[in-house]
Amino acid sequence: MQTRSTQRGLELTEIGLGAAQLGNLYRETTDAEVEEGVAAAWDAGVRYFDTAPHYGLGLSERRLGEQLRTHPRDEYVISSKVGKLLVPNPGGEDRMDDEGFAVPAVTKRQWDFSRDGILRSVEASLARTGLDYLDVLYLHDPDDHFEQASTEGIGALIELREQGVVKAVGAGMNAAAPLAELIRRADVDLVMCAGRFTLIDDEALADLLPTALERKVGIVVAGVYNSGLLGRNRPSPDATFDYEPVPPAILERANRVADACEAHGVTLPEAAIAYVLRHPAVISVVVGARGGDQVRSNIERYRATMPEGLWGDLEAAGVIAAL
Repeated sequence: MQTRSTQRGLELTEIGLGAAQLGNLYRETTDAEVEEGVAAAWDAGVRYFDTAPHYGLGLSERRLGEQLRTHPRDEYVISSKVGKLLVPNPGGEDRMDDEGFAVPAVTKRQWDFSRDGILRSVEASLARTGLDYLDVLYLHDPDDHFEQASTEGIGALIELREQGVVKAVGAGMNAAAPLAELIRRADVDLVMCAGRFTLIDDEALADLLPTALERKVGIVVAGVYNSGLLGRNRPSPDATFDYEPVPPAILERANRVADACEAHGVTLPEAAIAYVLRHPAVISVVVGARGGDQVRSNIERYRATMPEGLWGDLEAAGVIAAL
């Protein structure tokens, strides 16, 4: 699988495995599905894996670390996140997590972008993964804590990078504008943009992507299917967009893209991955999966050959912007 590099030389495979499902996102993921999924990704050449304490209250980190520890440490890149510190939750063992993961609420998330909170979070992530170091650390969804995160928080991550504890630092968010502002403020290596650079949402093209190119900051794209809308060959009226019922105008636009894909002999999910990789600022696309079959399906979509005429037709129809 092809790789792309950050300005400091960290190589990421063009497809990364998003590990939220390893944390029992929405429903239980069995140990067999975890093992099969990570193995399928590795066999396909994937060498970038993304996790977070938030995913299953640490379960994703534990499971991913367990699977990767069988491979040479210098052959893969793993990213995790800070800002949602896991703290004890007395009595939580009798309740389930209320943020989308099928796990007992034995801990809870506490917003903390302070230097001390970040150092504690990193230490805990290393313990859960069982690894000696993490390659990438992102500030996790600092929307409502941006001032502290973009000063004290990113400063702590840069300090860890300078100490050699981590190789690259940045932030992951569902909004493009704050990521662009962070790039202007701080010496970051890469940022993860979720859902704001896709076939039907090009918010990131206005400011984030040009700013990233100018500052030589890599973009990792997540949410390329917009929470499921672009994950099928033909968008369904009951699909979700940004985890909400899809608005009629968005559904109509997605169907226009699907029509063009069919006319060119490719599928909508294949085009969804290929489109974002066309931009020179993008260094990887992180796609979540549960089990080996979903991983292999995403890899097949990535490997599909895209006819150049598809992009020209979509641009001419005003469905996508020219890159």
